[in-house]
Amino acid sequence: MNVGNGKVVLIHYTLRNAQGAVLGSSDGGDPIAYLHGNGGIVPGLADALTGKVAGDRIDVVVAPEMGYGPRDERLVQVMPRDRFPGANGLAAGQQFHADGPHGGRMLTVTSVEKDLVTVDANHPLAGKPLHFSVEVAEVRNATREELTHGHVHGPGGHKH
Repeated sequence: MNVGNGKVVLIHYTLRNAQGAVLGSSDGGDPIAYLHGNGGIVPGLADALTGKVAGDRIDVVVAPEMGYGPRDERLVQVMPRDRFPGANGLAAGQQFHADGPHGGRMLTVTSVEKDLVTVDANHPLAGKPLHFSVEVAEVRNATREELTHGHVHGPGGHKH
C-alpha cells in the first residue's frame, strides 16, 4: 500500500540540522504515526513520502518554506520584565505558552536585561533547512473515525 491522503503512516525518523546534529529521533522507540494529507508532519516531508511503501527509506532536505516557515522578525518582541509572572527566575532559553488574538503560541525567551525581556514567537526551527532520514514502517487505511477526527488513534497516535 502506498503513502497517500487518508492513509495512516508509521515512520521512524531522525531529524538533523545543517551541521549534522540530531534534533529529534524515534530511534530506539516506537515509530510515530500520522494521517497523511492532514498536516500532521511538515509539508516537505509529507511530499517526499507520498507514494512510498513500507520498508522504503529516504533522506530528504526540507527547505524552510516547506518546513516550519521562514523566520518572521515581527514575532520577536521586547517587553517590560514586569509583564512576566515570576520574572526573577526568567532566563534565556525558557519557553512558555501564551494566548493571543490568533490562538496560542510557544514563546522562547532569547534575552533578559535589567528591565526588558526579549521573546521570540517563531518556531525554533523556522528559517532552517530540515535534514530527515526516514524509514516507512507501515501504511494502512485510516478508519472512518480517524478520518472524521483528523488524526490517528491507537498505537503511535492519539488516545481518547
